[in-house]
Amino acid sequence: MQQAFYELADYLIGRLRGGEVLLASFSGEQSDFARFNHSLLRQAGAVTQRYLTLDVVSGKRHLAATVGLSGDADADRQRSGAVLDGLRQRLPSVPEDPYLLYATDVQSSQRCGENRLPPRQAAVEAILEAGRGKDLVGLYAAGGIFAGFANSLGQKNWFSSYSFNFDFSIYHETDKAVKTGYAGFAWDHGEFQGKMTAAAEQLAILARPPKTIRPGQYRAYLAPAAMDEFLGTLCWGGFGLKAHRTKSTSLLKMIAEGAALSPAVTLRENTREGIAPDFDSFGYRKPDEVVLIERGRYKGCLVSPRSAREYGVPPNGASQAESPQSLDLAAGDMPAESVLPQLDTGIFINQLHYLNYSDRPGCRITGMTRFATFWVEGGRIEAPLNVMRFDETAYRVLGENLVGLTRDRGFIPSTSTYGGRSTDSSRVPGALVSDFALTL
Repeated sequence: MQQAFYELADYLIGRLRGGEVLLASFSGEQSDFARFNHSLLRQAGAVTQRYLTLDVVSGKRHLAATVGLSGDADADRQRSGAVLDGLRQRLPSVPEDPYLLYATDVQSSQRCGENRLPPRQAAVEAILEAGRGKDLVGLYAAGGIFAGFANSLGQKNWFSSYSFNFDFSIYHETDKAVKTGYAGFAWDHGEFQGKMTAAAEQLAILARPPKTIRPGQYRAYLAPAAMDEFLGTLCWGGFGLKAHRTKSTSLLKMIAEGAALSPAVTLRENTREGIAPDFDSFGYRKPDEVVLIERGRYKGCLVSPRSAREYGVPPNGASQAESPQSLDLAAGDMPAESVLPQLDTGIFINQLHYLNYSDRPGCRITGMTRFATFWVEGGRIEAPLNVMRFDETAYRVLGENLVGLTRDRGFIPSTSTYGGRSTDSSRVPGALVSDFALTL
């Protein structure tokens, strides 16, 4: 794909006229998918797709379009050349863009990930074997994700990453299930079996009569998947420069009033260890990491080219949404085996869902517990809990009420496949919290 993209970009650049500048971005994937239900393989397939986005710039005017590529060089030249001609014809009719900004310093790069994925059949067989005798439902997605950039100034960038994600649940009955996942870059059968064993143990507890507790504040452990949901809500405008300058960020108190989280909290955009490209569609390279919160204190923002132009600061490769794509919460020092003893009496939360802000300026988030949430007494899981609603602020969960973070962290890629496999991911530990507020 890389060489074909470069050759196509060179062909299009050769068709430019006058002072036109071309920004060409490529996205593609070669992915295997397998869907399971009742521990049987129900659907399997493979997807190969390639897309080219052309952004033609003339002065302060620019216009972009995306075209699907077939992999046939002649056909792709003809199709993309026609798109280029169409953009050129319409370009004089669009208004000037006062916030247009693209890289003019040539910073070419190549980052090619190693393909250590198991053969598709081997992964499917391992899943079927692990699911024997269980009601397992899930989706396995694996393969290569590719991105490229080229411009008429001479810059060329390429990125490839190979990963897998098995997102699955094991059901007891009706809506009682243990939901978990296994993701990474190389399949480790022992690690996968460990996740299956842990899920089976929790599934056995789901067979017990559920417990209902009164609304109130409880000691709680949020597993990495639950923390990922909580932190994901903060990514809705929490870390972007535009949101900060317009005072719409949910972290407003940190910016305007000097509010702080726990010193144990350090949040980064960790591009180096993620699966997202290390450049953007305007030619800017992303640093290996951008520290957003350091030891509980606000440190920096994600800056897109448009915000950089508007506010006069350097861009750091952020997308237009200025949302983290490779979010990283630093690990703590709590061993996994000490979670239940330190929780002692309270709730063990595997999953959260339906999260939203109940008070954005106050960074207050509400949502529901989901699947395998348990009541714990004396460091032992006693019973499943019926679904509850929580309402909490980040300043309590990640601040004054944070007891500790686990040493082990979960690598959690996005399960989105809308238009293509997402390159968003996170690395997060579990969190032990005191006085976690349940409201309904």
